[in-house]
Amino acid sequence: MAPKPLADLVEDCLAPALAAQGFAGRSVVAFWPEIVGERLADRTRPLKIDWPRRRNAPGEVADPATLVVRVEGAFALEMQQLGPLVIERVNTHLGWRAVGKLVLKQGPVAPPPAAPPPPPLDPAALARIEQLTTAVTGDGLRAALARLGRGVLSRHRSAAKTRLRDGM
Repeated sequence: MAPKPLADLVEDCLAPALAAQGFAGRSVVAFWPEIVGERLADRTRPLKIDWPRRRNAPGEVADPATLVVRVEGAFALEMQQLGPLVIERVNTHLGWRAVGKLVLKQGPVAPPPAAPPPPPLDPAALARIEQLTTAVTGDGLRAALARLGRGVLSRHRSAAKTRLRDGM
């Protein structure tokens, strides 16, 4: 028997491992707005990925999974028409042909959870931002740079608090 190229074996080896770990499911849920776009993400939510139950024989191509998506009632027909595009985008995101079928479940779609408000900045940081932007001519540009500075500092403080809380 002639040896097979590694590329022919990779899909068969990785598909069960990824499915068993649920990696594909978490990735799809976490990046749903980036995968399908804001318009679809506002009206749909991925519920789960159903993986085929039977095991493939060695060398047999793995059967694709079924992506179950909750969709608002009035948007179901449009989502059905966009199904092949959604499957293509999900598979592109995952990097392999993981999903072959889309099942729609009609129901209310809750808005994504709102991000917690950023922690307040200390007065010294605000004064430093003001000092750095005073030389900028143009009120609009100065205000935009100050907003950017406040955003960057609050994001860094939030990330630092999360790392401390999680013990990292």
